[in-house]
Amino acid sequence: MTAFDTRTTAAGVVVVRPEGRLNMIAAPGLREQLTSLVAAGTSRLVVDLGGVEFVDSSGLGALISGLKAARQSGGDLRIASPTPQVQSVLALTSLDRVLRSYESADGAFGGE
Repeated sequence: MTAFDTRTTAAGVVVVRPEGRLNMIAAPGLREQLTSLVAAGTSRLVVDLGGVEFVDSSGLGALISGLKAARQSGGDLRIASPTPQVQSVLALTSLDRVLRSYESADGAFGGE
């Protein structure tokens, strides 16, 4: 499985940055990476979607799976910098109401 680039902000938030197509090929890797991060004790996650040109139902499922895992551990998963295609899919599926979107990964948790 592909491991996506990660970094940790000064506030201790882990940012995961997938690139390209978040589809049935890449989504299982993202799901596994998010679940592993939560299992290792990280409960505040941001998925930076600025490099994602396409997302399908598999990619959405991976994001929701990560959101569920983070919330069950007392944290949250937020998304940052979604591209127009990703924003469109989120709006069409009404997942933009569930996955809070922020302009930047560093600002996703603000002063929390």
